[in-house]
Formats: sequence, structure tokens, C-alpha cells
Amino acid sequence: MTDRPLIGVSTYLEAGARWGLWELEAALLPAGYPRLVQRAGGLAAMLPPDAPEHAAATVARLDGLVIAGGPDVEPARYGAERDPRTGPPARARDAWELALIEAALAVRLPLLGICRGMQLLNVALGGTLVQHVDGHAGAPGVFGRHPVEPVPGTVYAAAVPEETSVPAFHHQAVDRLGAGLAVSAHAADGTVEAVELPPGDGWALGVQWHPEMGEDLRVMRALVEAAARQRAAR
Repeated sequence: MTDRPLIGVSTYLEAGARWGLWELEAALLPAGYPRLVQRAGGLAAMLPPDAPEHAAATVARLDGLVIAGGPDVEPARYGAERDPRTGPPARARDAWELALIEAALAVRLPLLGICRGMQLLNVALGGTLVQHVDGHAGAPGVFGRHPVEPVPGTVYAAAVPEETSVPAFHHQAVDRLGAGLAVSAHAADGTVEAVELPPGDGWALGVQWHPEMGEDLRVMRALVEAAARQRAAR
């Protein structure tokens, strides 16, 4: 790919990050995300949290967007009371990433949601979440693995047609689907593992696992290829 598409990846904003002599607030992103974008043929740009009103201008500069994994979505965003097992809210990040998703969908920018990013895509379209599921994470700080089965005929299945073992670390999942979304993969216990919009509504896919923690490039490559087509059409 001679003219690599620019893929924005949302980031964490964390207090107390440490490097060298410094301990400061920092915009952080696990290196697996930009590396996966690069290995799949894209250029990676980190998107730190910003005011939601700047989302449309940000999206206008991109060829594709990744909403990265991270903390639990605040239950108030989907009209639910907080379960005691739900983590503390990250309100600024929720607001920024929901604005990015809405801006991307409005202009049909290719969009990939990873773990929390898939859950936010569902919430952005009016869906809800299960606030706790067992068996989809390893020990604290350790990614587990489990098989994921694609739904035939979906965008996800076109990229990954066979059952695949994926790296995962999550305790929440999609409950009621957001408007227009379809399930495109599931785990053996029935947990929704991928959702997508129909091709006529643009390229938008969410996966519940963490492809940046594995070696399979196919999901990210599908996003990069969609972004390249978007870039070429401009």
C-alpha cells in the first residue's frame, strides 16, 4: 500500500504515569494498538481525549478510526443503575469517544471498536450492556483466550471465516443491540463477540476481544483496507 491511510486511535488520559524522573498526567495507549495498525498497512495517530465538540473536525482529518479498550462505560449512558462490580466512571473519555463514534458514523468513516470500543458503539446506537460476565478474562492483568465463532455472511466472517481463538480481557458484554447493529460473532457461552452495521451504512465493526494482543492481522487489515478505499474515493 503506497499511500497508507491515516487511522486515529483513541487513548487513555491517566494521572501518575511514570517515565524517567517524571510522574505526570499522560495520554497513554498500549503499544500493541499502533503496532497493529502499522503492521496492517496503516499510519497510526493517537487521539487524546478532547472536547466532544471537536470530534467532527478530528474525524474529518482521518481515513479510519479505532476506539480502543479501557474502563467500563458509565451505566447511566445506557439508562442503568451501577452494578457494584462495575468500575469507576471515566466520564470525559466516555463523552469524547461517543462523540468520535457519532461523528464517524455520520460521515461513514470506517470504524473499529475494540472491547470497550465495541460496547461504546452499541451504547451510541441505543443499546445496553450486561455489567458482569464470568469467564472472559484471565488473572488480573493477564489476557485469557477463548474461541470465537463468526456468523456466516457478515463483514467479520468475510475477514475471518473460521472459528478463531482470541485474546480477551473483559467482564462486560453487549445486552440489547443498538439500532441497526447485527451480531457477527459469538463465544461458546452465547456472549456477543462482534457486532457490525450493514455494508450499506458504512464500514463499522466492533470486536469484544483484543486483536492488538495477538498475531492475527485480519480484523485490523479489513479496517485499513476500508480506510484506503475511503481515502481513494476523496
